[in-house]
Amino acid sequence: MLPMMAATALILVISYSLASVSATLYNTTCHQIARAISPASDVYYPSSLQYSADIAHFVASSTQSASCSVEPGTAADVGAILRILGSTRTPFAVKGGGHASNPGFSSTPGVQIAMVRFSETTYDATTQTASIGAGLIWDDVYTTLEPYGVNVVGGRVTGIGVAGFTLGGGYSWKTNQYGLSIDTVQSFELVLPNGTVTTVTATSNADLFFGLRGGFNNFGIVTKFVLKTFPQTQVWGGAITYGNETLDKITAATNKFSDHNTDPKANIITSYTFSQGQAIVSLLVFYDAPTPPSGLFDDFLAITPLAKDISTRSFKSLVQSSQSNSTAGFRGAFHTVSLTGYPVDLLNFIVKQLIRLGTSQTLQSEAFIVYAVEPFLPSLFSHSTSPSAYPPNRSQGLLPLNLDFGWTDPSMDDAFHKAIRHSAASIKAKAIADGQDVASAALYGNYAISDTPLKDIYGSNLARLKRIKETYDPRDVMGLAGGFKF
Repeated sequence: MLPMMAATALILVISYSLASVSATLYNTTCHQIARAISPASDVYYPSSLQYSADIAHFVASSTQSASCSVEPGTAADVGAILRILGSTRTPFAVKGGGHASNPGFSSTPGVQIAMVRFSETTYDATTQTASIGAGLIWDDVYTTLEPYGVNVVGGRVTGIGVAGFTLGGGYSWKTNQYGLSIDTVQSFELVLPNGTVTTVTATSNADLFFGLRGGFNNFGIVTKFVLKTFPQTQVWGGAITYGNETLDKITAATNKFSDHNTDPKANIITSYTFSQGQAIVSLLVFYDAPTPPSGLFDDFLAITPLAKDISTRSFKSLVQSSQSNSTAGFRGAFHTVSLTGYPVDLLNFIVKQLIRLGTSQTLQSEAFIVYAVEPFLPSLFSHSTSPSAYPPNRSQGLLPLNLDFGWTDPSMDDAFHKAIRHSAASIKAKAIADGQDVASAALYGNYAISDTPLKDIYGSNLARLKRIKETYDPRDVMGLAGGFKF
């Protein structure tokens, strides 16, 4: 028997050798792709500035060093790339906006596909639709559509990518009026795992249309989304920051808004935040018109803030009033709890979780902890009668509490992942104990942590999704990419 130190050294040598062999094989695939694609596309390698941009993610712990990055410029080139990846069995990832928090979901040690060249938004006044490239962030989409006086059901804060947001479901400021983003999709341009480019609609392929509406990248790579548009005036709202001494007042106001608001044009996000040794609240308020009805937000506006940025403004300006970019570059994790309401007792329980974790000696000081309360109307899933991968059950409206933890020290990864899982489980248990019917409530995939069981996101839809996957990807090409896989 080898002595322990010798055995450990041997394991390290073997691991290094395997990694070197894999890197060589991945590089061979990169060169093969470079020969196969058209001049509209390019392959980049480490030390290139474009490579660095292609692999970069909003959350630092989601970034991996790929062997190369590929920027396809046409759907046909995406097809050629997929055929090579499938035949060589090379791991890959597809990155739209790069906002995924789960490591390996849109990053890889193999081939990083960056969709940045699919960057066009066009408006068709005749069909009242917008064609949107999969490499865009919502800020860009809003900029293009604003002169036409129309908008789409898209992201609520700055920097969110179109592709992952939409393929996961898409909760929006306009969801109370029009549903999730997937409820407004008219068609997808999809490159199938065998390289074929196709347009998927509800009538041309009901199975793929169902699967793409919430099923992420299991069926190929989407290069373009066609979304229904809606008239857009100026809106009212923005961001308000409150100090620790206001927590009880904010909780009361959030509960009242959640319980009593019936106006589909109105919405808020109350983010209880612990950062730099103190608890604060970051509130986003939204009204889909230049002026809100009298009294609707008075409880919040009566509380003395630390800072306030509220005005009548463009939709894009409101989205960019959020401070989400201030946490870019941290390591991080999201997780979620699906709820049917935000009673005061549950909100107080969330605040206690916030303060307990924020002051815990086991977590480093250079970190932040956020519980984002999102009180949609209970009718939010009623805007579509067509079945979709998510949510598996539209008869019960679900409000997605978003847990967002960030830190800087890689050695604390396990501690923070454990803490966010435990906190979510505790909040769910509290909600169930208080009478909420959420024991089997589907979790929102765009917020769910990486090891969330597929059944918890897709429920009874999972069997159908697996059958669709087997039909269109029998060689499991998309299984070479990260994410929630059927």
